Amino acid sequence: MTQALLHPKAQRFVHSGMSWQQFKLLQESFADSPGIRLAYYKGEVEILTVSPDHESISRMIAGLLILYFLENEIEFNPLGSCTKEKSEDVSAQADESFAIGSSTATTPNLSIEVVFTSGGERKLTRYKALGVPDVWFWEDGVLRMYQLQESGYKRITRSHVLPNLDINLLSRCLMMASKVEATREFKRGISE
Repeated sequence: MTQALLHPKAQRFVHSGMSWQQFKLLQESFADSPGIRLAYYKGEVEILTVSPDHESISRMIAGLLILYFLENEIEFNPLGSCTKEKSEDVSAQADESFAIGSSTATTPNLSIEVVFTSGGERKLTRYKALGVPDVWFWEDGVLRMYQLQESGYKRITRSHVLPNLDINLLSRCLMMASKVEATREFKRGISE
C-alpha cells in the first residue's frame, strides 16, 4: 500500500510491504538527494521531503540547545539528522539529535522531530526500537516530549536528559519572528 500526503511545505509518502533489502536499495538511490528523509519500520517505508520552514525550525532548536549546553557547560555531540539503524528492523533519521554528556558518543539520547505533515507520534515505535531515551516533537508551535520507559514512551512535561531546561522559554523563543531576538531572549532566560 502506498499513501501520499501532500502539504504545501512538505510531502510525505508511505509504502508498506517492503523488505529490509529493498529498503537498503531505495536508501542507496536517495543517497545524494538533499532534503529527502527515509525511515523504515517492520516493512513500512516513509519518504519525507523537508521544506525551508521545516529546516529553519529544526536549526533554531539545535542552535538554542547548543547555546544552552555551552551556558551550562554540558558536554554534547550534535548528531544532526544522521541515520540510526538496527539491521533488518528499523531505520530512523531524526531532524536533530544529540548525545548529551559526551563529546564523542554517536548514539543519541535526545532525538527531535519537526512535524509539518503527519506521522509525529507514530514515529515513537521506531525510536523505541532504537532505545532513544528522550524524543521531542515540535508541531504547530508546541513542543511535546516523551521519555522511554519499559512499557514504551510516556509523555512528560520536563525533559529527562535536560531536566533544568525551561521548555516554555524554548517554545516561546522558537515562535518569535526575529531569530536574533529569539536567541537573545533565550540566552537572557538561561543566564538568569
